[in-house]
Amino acid sequence: MSNLVQILLVDDDEVDCMNVARAFKKSNIQNPLHIAHDGLDALDMLRGTNGVTKLSPTPRIILLDINMPKMNGLEFLREIRSDKDLHNLSVFVMTTSNSDKDKIEAYEYNVAGYIVKPISFDKFVAAVSILNNFWQLCEQP
Repeated sequence: MSNLVQILLVDDDEVDCMNVARAFKKSNIQNPLHIAHDGLDALDMLRGTNGVTKLSPTPRIILLDINMPKMNGLEFLREIRSDKDLHNLSVFVMTTSNSDKDKIEAYEYNVAGYIVKPISFDKFVAAVSILNNFWQLCEQP
């Protein structure tokens, strides 16, 4: 199944990570989901640096939180957009930050979408399901 692209979730909140996994299951999303707990961990997984095995194939889609320790989502975006091997990854921001400043900066880094995490799990499942429909429609190289 070539449409099952790898997905990398970058989020430091364990509950949010579990909710994404639950939402994938409830929406019957079969894509492999990898989890990094901050931007530095995600870069190690994407590059195979600091003793971390490189994810292969490279995830084509990243679900990214903004507010994280060590390296936040905007710093992570700046880093991958300047990396010739990672600059073209599709990034969807999924965060609790409703700040216009964060939204503007994220879109300046060419994110595919900015989603403010909803409170209810049902709304969260709906958001993940819509994302799934979107990335299934998109052709990947």
